[in-house]
Amino acid sequence: MELNIVGTNAITYPAMHVWDWRVAIYLFLGGLSGGLMTMSAINYLRPNRTPESTCSWQIPVLAPILLTIGLFFLNLDLERKLNAFWFYLTFKPVSPMSWGAWIVLIIYPLMILYALASLPKDVKGKITTPAIRNAADTLQPYLLPLAKANVIAGIILAIYTGVLLSTLVARPLWNSAILPVLFLTSGMSAGAAVMIIVAQSKEVKLFFTKVDIWLIITEVVVLLLFFYGHYTGDAAHRQAIMPFFSGSHEFFPYFLSIVALGVCLPLAIVLKFLEVTGEHTEELTTSGLLLMNASAVLVLIGGAVIRFAIVYAGQLSGYGGYM
Repeated sequence: MELNIVGTNAITYPAMHVWDWRVAIYLFLGGLSGGLMTMSAINYLRPNRTPESTCSWQIPVLAPILLTIGLFFLNLDLERKLNAFWFYLTFKPVSPMSWGAWIVLIIYPLMILYALASLPKDVKGKITTPAIRNAADTLQPYLLPLAKANVIAGIILAIYTGVLLSTLVARPLWNSAILPVLFLTSGMSAGAAVMIIVAQSKEVKLFFTKVDIWLIITEVVVLLLFFYGHYTGDAAHRQAIMPFFSGSHEFFPYFLSIVALGVCLPLAIVLKFLEVTGEHTEELTTSGLLLMNASAVLVLIGGAVIRFAIVYAGQLSGYGGYM
């Protein structure tokens, strides 16, 4: 049976604008949390590190906080909030929502355990709750295996944010196997950027500056492949990327997002190259810190722009054309 809907108003022909800025924030913070989990663990696991170069405890503690904020915004988007608990009464292997609920449930304890294990003695001494302080002391010997687990868990969390969209076949822009890879590289790059901003050690800042250069380059390449894959696909997929390459009044925000990405990400790479190849003393100069932090902020802006643009543009069209 074929059903044709004819109408010109929001009641008889509603626009299927399902997800808004709250979901985009969740996707960004979820990817960033995954990036922070992985990058902080890599920093701990890398060889020849010094006790001062572990970026202390701020990043492991920040990761679950950002994920909680992201889940708060996701909860704001839910019309029937209590229905979310039904996800935990069953597991549906073919449902991305079911996977997401259980992934978050499993990853949360890993994040918190790693954060507690990474607390240094001076910080633990300031904790007034004995149970938390004792838990941190108990977990400290297990910091190495927890770090290894967080590398994998962070990758899973970051890539899932893309899987959540890519499995929605009715939205051609989202329906791409490359989208999870794009969100993964973007999340890892954003995580490295925050490491650069928070780290106090010059060694850590320079290390993650070099890491982020390759992550940004990878992100740009994957983004180009994402658009190329749609361009060489069917008519619906080609039409889905049209908003990004049309400067008309209706599509200008999406066109502007491509311009922003075309400026932010390459400029971030240039600034990072300038910093890596520059002369450094024992302590970073004011101009050196400014370059590092500016490039890191550009990366974070680029990561947010990708999420917002894809979430909104993906809801503009379907296999029946623009809605």
